[in-house]
Amino acid sequence: MLSLDEVRRIADLARIDVPEAGVAALQQQLNGIFGLVERMRAVDTAGVEPMAHAVDLVQRLREDRVTEADQHELFQRSAPQVEDGLYLVPKVIE
Repeated sequence: MLSLDEVRRIADLARIDVPEAGVAALQQQLNGIFGLVERMRAVDTAGVEPMAHAVDLVQRLREDRVTEADQHELFQRSAPQVEDGLYLVPKVIE
């Protein structure tokens, strides 16, 4: 449980202006959050596989196919230097 002085110190460190009238309410909110975290830590999660989502969904994927014309040569015409289909750039690291 955080004391009122600890809440004031945390607010000061976080550069949050908490009016004196709001310190007690903030203390209750923070202690509620810490209480919830402690309850969650008490749950035995041994053997539980990590999940990316709470619902086991399968993402529908589109067919992997080319949908645009190859404009490689067109784009390279405006490049300052090209060699063997690659853009040449100046060396920036010695």
